[in-house]
Amino acid sequence: MDIKTISDFRAAVRNGPFAWPGGYPLYWIMADGGACAFNVAKTERRSMLDAIANRDVRPRDGWLPVALVINYEDSELVCDHTGERIESAYAEDSE
Repeated sequence: MDIKTISDFRAAVRNGPFAWPGGYPLYWIMADGGACAFNVAKTERRSMLDAIANRDVRPRDGWLPVALVINYEDSELVCDHTGERIESAYAEDSE
């Protein structure tokens, strides 16, 4: 899902951290190329909304979410904000 407006962002947050159908884990792609875990939208909501509102002034803002995408197989994807691993759909370790 592309994030172009505050409404897009709010709809994405309302839909939750998993894609439907399928229940695949989602994460944010930021304008600077970084990856953020879905839950970062809760802790950094104001920074992300401000970046969306000012996207024309600061198009490469590190807090500007440009898309919400599925992590299918990257078992080494890490959130740039928290440093924690972002869950993947198919590359999870089996126990």
